[in-house]
Amino acid sequence: MGSAKNTSNASRKARIEEMRRADRTRDRRGRALMITVSAVVVAALGVGGFFLFDKASDDSGSSDDAKGWPKYKVTSDGEKVWGKLGRTHVTKKVNYPMTPPVGGDHNQVWMNCNGDVYKKAIPEVNAVHSLEHGAVWVTYNAKAKPADLKKLAAKVKATPYSLMSPVEDQKDPVMLSAWAHQRTVSGADDPKVKEFFSTYVQGKQTPEPGAACTSGLAQ
Repeated sequence: MGSAKNTSNASRKARIEEMRRADRTRDRRGRALMITVSAVVVAALGVGGFFLFDKASDDSGSSDDAKGWPKYKVTSDGEKVWGKLGRTHVTKKVNYPMTPPVGGDHNQVWMNCNGDVYKKAIPEVNAVHSLEHGAVWVTYNAKAKPADLKKLAAKVKATPYSLMSPVEDQKDPVMLSAWAHQRTVSGADDPKVKEFFSTYVQGKQTPEPGAACTSGLAQ
């Protein structure tokens, strides 16, 4: 009788010990799973944070690029080149991220660009349409030398698909713009002037080659 009781107690203790071992095993598995899940979450947050940072870096672009506009690249000789630019005709003002603008949405009426030299500032939205037709736009501010302006005006007057006007808030004294291309030149005698005209007057960058540069807006 006593032996049977002892056997029963021993069996009960064995079952209890087995249950405790099972509990400890579950606890260890639970802790391991929690550590694994935490590691995955931290890694995911890290990767997500990286992509958010990377995207923010991409969106920031160069100093004069705005959200929604492609970033520009600078060639080895200092020319700025933009990616694909919008070409929608609009009736409202467009906030261009570069001065002067080199493309983007614009007014449906172009500025006359058949060698036209304007003495006053012209509407950007119309000038951009001229660039779309393959014109080169010569711009200058008050720091430009009168002798340079005289020579540049003569060149523009002798070149169909070109125009010239003042842009007082541009960064440099003399700048040349074509669709998605822009550079600063030191003056009228800078060799880059001739090169820019030869390359971009009705050049390969032109979205609408052969489109008119007359019968548009005149100042």
